[in-house]
Amino acid sequence: MDKLSQQQVELIVRTMAETAIKNEAYFSELDAVMGDADFGVSLAGGFKAVLAQWDKFDMSSIGSFLLSVSKEITGNTGGCSGPVWGTLFMRCGMAFKGKADVSLDEIIAAFKSAIEGIMKRGGAQIGDKTLIDALDAIVKSFEKSVADNTPLLEAFRKASDAAVEMRETTKDWVAKRGRQSFTGDRSIGTYDPGIVAIGDMSKAIVAALS
Repeated sequence: MDKLSQQQVELIVRTMAETAIKNEAYFSELDAVMGDADFGVSLAGGFKAVLAQWDKFDMSSIGSFLLSVSKEITGNTGGCSGPVWGTLFMRCGMAFKGKADVSLDEIIAAFKSAIEGIMKRGGAQIGDKTLIDALDAIVKSFEKSVADNTPLLEAFRKASDAAVEMRETTKDWVAKRGRQSFTGDRSIGTYDPGIVAIGDMSKAIVAALS
């Protein structure tokens, strides 16, 4: 598996949706510690809309499919999560325009574009204890896999491990964005729900691709 096919990209998005919906209550509980307890509900709502509109999406390429997903996520995910997750799919959709399959190098470029877009949209930076930190960990892991000529599925497994590890790494950081940032030092010792979501989704994606 040197490249991801469109069918596999579709499987990845469906897996993300199923993970968000399955963990709706859990993600909201994490958000309740220092936030407003709506992250899980908001994220699940967006992905439920994605699944509801699935058969109407433009499947002519990976890019068009992801742009269709972005539209549903942006329009149906409450709070600040809509623009953030919508930007993730939009930037990847733009990067994969007209593509029937994508390489790891292309995935890295798309993720870097997505991180840049999210930072511009919300003002968060790497190190602010947001899902950007998990995405950055995935990118760095992918880059090492390219350098080591790691097979694609194994590269995904390593990136998943990096994303999951980031939830523990960032636990003792001070949150600098979102509702958690209002609590200052009290956010130390808490999990960021967005980082946890990326980690849980990445684990589920590896299992699905396997």
